[in-house]
Amino acid sequence: MQQPIIETERLILRELLPTDVDGMFQLDSDPHVHTYLGNKPISSKQQAEDVIHFVRQQYIDNGIGRWAIVEKTTNTFIGWTGLKLVKEMTNKHINYYDLGYRLIRDYWGKGFATESASASLAYGFDTLKLNEVFAAADIENKGSNKVLKKLGFTQLEPFLYDNTTPHNWYKITQQEWKNTSNSIVLKQ
Repeated sequence: MQQPIIETERLILRELLPTDVDGMFQLDSDPHVHTYLGNKPISSKQQAEDVIHFVRQQYIDNGIGRWAIVEKTTNTFIGWTGLKLVKEMTNKHINYYDLGYRLIRDYWGKGFATESASASLAYGFDTLKLNEVFAAADIENKGSNKVLKKLGFTQLEPFLYDNTTPHNWYKITQQEWKNTSNSIVLKQ
């Protein structure tokens, strides 16, 4: 399934492509990026190719998956963002839409996570007509928790992700999204 191309002020969000392998390797091989992700950075470009293939299969199977984040001014891959349909049980939830994002470390602290995640939510609520979206963040990941709260998510109960790491569980409904100042109109 062809994924949309979405533009924000500074970013282009598009489907992940096999040609994103170098950027994906830079992203997922960095141990700092994986601090709150189980500390399992990848070690080969083959693993990066496998991740891209996995996400591209989600487009086919579920009609949605994470998107590449490309900085407009440089046309540089800087990470991924977006929604995915989670079919496995997480915190007593199954078959739910999850918002996620991951950026190459050089792009942290510049508002790209919030900007790309906001566009992802706009697509989910305005185009897909979702009723709700969930997210999870390691309790210690101050940056990610801040982004989710800024987007208007409600922090619910903490839980143990994979029965090991304490995470905060978040939810935002379509109505809550519409009531926030984050609600944007997408250029597709």
